Amino acid sequence: MKRMRWVDLLSVNLFWLGLNIRNNAVGTIFMPYLVDQYVRPEIRNTALGEMRTAGLIIAMLVQPAMGLLSDRCTSPLGRRRPFLLVGVLLDLVSLACIALAPNYWLLLAAILLNQFSANVSHGPLQGLIPDLVPEEQRGVASAIKAILELVPLILLGLTIAPLVGAGRFDLAVVVTGGLLLVLMVLTMVWVKETPLREKPDVPLAPTMVRVLGMLAGIGSGALAGLVAGGVVGGLSGLVAWLLAGRTTGWNVGVAVGGIVAMAVAVVAGVWAGALATIGKEARKEPAFTWWVVNRLMFLAGVTSIQGFAPFFLMYAFGVNREAAASMTGTLMMVVGVFTMLSALPSGWLADRFGQVRMVAYSGLLAALGTAIVMSTIWMPNLRLVYVGGCLLGLAAGLFMTTNWALGTRLVPAAEAGRYLGISNLAGAGAGMIGAGIGGPVADYLNASLPGLGYFCIFAGYVLLFLLSAVSLRGISRRSNRG
Repeated sequence: MKRMRWVDLLSVNLFWLGLNIRNNAVGTIFMPYLVDQYVRPEIRNTALGEMRTAGLIIAMLVQPAMGLLSDRCTSPLGRRRPFLLVGVLLDLVSLACIALAPNYWLLLAAILLNQFSANVSHGPLQGLIPDLVPEEQRGVASAIKAILELVPLILLGLTIAPLVGAGRFDLAVVVTGGLLLVLMVLTMVWVKETPLREKPDVPLAPTMVRVLGMLAGIGSGALAGLVAGGVVGGLSGLVAWLLAGRTTGWNVGVAVGGIVAMAVAVVAGVWAGALATIGKEARKEPAFTWWVVNRLMFLAGVTSIQGFAPFFLMYAFGVNREAAASMTGTLMMVVGVFTMLSALPSGWLADRFGQVRMVAYSGLLAALGTAIVMSTIWMPNLRLVYVGGCLLGLAAGLFMTTNWALGTRLVPAAEAGRYLGISNLAGAGAGMIGAGIGGPVADYLNASLPGLGYFCIFAGYVLLFLLSAVSLRGISRRSNRG
């Protein structure tokens, strides 16, 4: 491949900015804001978790399927850009449906449509760096990608969150759609793809069948996690019941069971999903599968914290949903600024000290930041929340740059769209675990002792970050490419 100019590296990654403006606006601001409007406070975490879980099931199916189809696309526009165009047009429809939804169930339908449209573009987009960027420039390209993925956190705090906080929800949706449309058009104009002349020889049908079987694989992994969590939680509850009484023992059982279930389900789900989707090839690429485990543990923690942040702030500081939306935007802006500060030197640090080591440090740093935020549940201190956000931002910037660069070196170059799509397919499963288990656990324990539910699920996310660092041993032992 011909060496690319910096402006070309920027254009290849530009749509990541639009994609993450949409994802953060919908997932972090719009969904919690509307769920709180339409459901009772005592079940809002469960309702949000169910909505996120249902949406992520759609993502599990659509994203890798679109990645596969884009690998084989012979359009004159190239392999990836036609999917970006169609995905954004559908996004605009789904955003309008979200803005007009009058109740929880129609909102759920609109969110499912949004997840479908978002992943029409997301899966193929992941193939642009492997398609167009020379291997020796992929570290720099991944750094640019990480920056453009996380700049939306700053934009969210400056534009969309204040609009929602001021009661201008409809305008916030319009701004989100407008930015997405503009960035799609710029990508269509600036990115130059060479059309694929012939489709790959690999048959599509068997691979697509395995993709459709991925949902069963993730489900079996989730079930294994729930069983393991239930066993450990039950034993812990029995011990606590003997020592402290029935009520306390049951609460401990639910708390420990929920935390263990989240951790085990991520690992079991990734491995089951990889085997279901790429079959025996998963055993030939163990470093890749452990990379997915690492990536999904980290992202499950980050995305779950973002999703539940408005409800956490509403409880800890006693504010309404408009104020919580504005505070969440400010917190995300702090995270975004420090993400930028760490993302810029991350490529250099990875080259000097190794990608695997830097990814491990990011997990440890994220665990510390989450623990600091968690400490404010019963001792409200907004400054401490922002300090924790700073550490989470530093960790996110370091992780997003070095982890993705590592992953692009582990995937087979000829099937980059397929493999990288699978990584985010499993990622949807991990996010489903974090939200689907975390929401009901939070509501149950909050009903027993206000704040206990948030303390428990945040403790679970601390554990996920720590285990993300431990999982890297599976890469360092089996691959010298990182």
